[in-house]
Amino acid sequence: MPTGPVDATKIPRYAGETTFARLPRLADVPGADALIWGVPFDSGVTYRPGARFGPNHIRQSSRLLRPYNPALDVQPFGRQQVADAGDAGVNPFSIAEAIDAIQHAARELSGTGTRLVTLGGDHTIALPLLRVAHERHGPVAVLHFDAHLDTWDTYFGEPYTHGTPFRRASEEGLIDFDHSMHVGIRGPLYAKLDLDESERLGFAAINCRDFARKSLDELIGRMRDRLGDRPVYVSVDIDVLDPGFAPGTGTPEAGGMSSRELLEVLRGLAGLDVVGADVVEVSPAYDHAEITGIAAAHVAYELLSVLP
Repeated sequence: MPTGPVDATKIPRYAGETTFARLPRLADVPGADALIWGVPFDSGVTYRPGARFGPNHIRQSSRLLRPYNPALDVQPFGRQQVADAGDAGVNPFSIAEAIDAIQHAARELSGTGTRLVTLGGDHTIALPLLRVAHERHGPVAVLHFDAHLDTWDTYFGEPYTHGTPFRRASEEGLIDFDHSMHVGIRGPLYAKLDLDESERLGFAAINCRDFARKSLDELIGRMRDRLGDRPVYVSVDIDVLDPGFAPGTGTPEAGGMSSRELLEVLRGLAGLDVVGADVVEVSPAYDHAEITGIAAAHVAYELLSVLP
């Protein structure tokens, strides 16, 4: 029987250790089927900093999560052993060294087939996580929730930033070119070429405007058709949400998804082979009343709920 969260009838939710959803730490269980872990790194940001403080902010905001998910009729902490593996130690002064450290840590944590849900940190961290997913599963169908494409080439000459991970992943052959997708893209671009380049790199897209014109069932159907039966890696930049639902992020864009829409779309992944996920770009200094942290905690909870 998996060890679940701390019993809230014995220790109030505002008390005790701050692990995700008050789950046991990895050291306190014999093994884990899924792990929550943090990567407190934000040296790849191009606007507001602060996502290095995201993992613990999300943990603090997860205290009200409960063991039963009625939307999917699952107990994500009861059907599998989930634990909190703490945070990776990464170099804040060298992006290259940080990427290597994240890749090494992810490889170690997932070595027995454990599935990882990673709390960022900025979106740079998706690249080493995708490298490890590729080692385990071959090219993966990347489902990328974001206001931005993150397929730019360089920024100030730097090829590894939070705006470039999916170009690098495509160039390295980590993604399945026929089954990957952006969801929630919106806002001004540098040029129409940005969209053309993203498509060339292997990504179809559901624009955020589609959520105002089409039903969620239709959009979830498009998403599932694109992903097919491939191993799926889910990457959620919290700025896919409108700033009204997620003010605490580094590069906010107006006109985003609502929290309800995002959670419903994530529930639409049930039954697919989700092999890993990340939730990134939570910057607590810009958050108010834990709005962004609570949204991110629920995103991670839904991702744990759809793990096979």
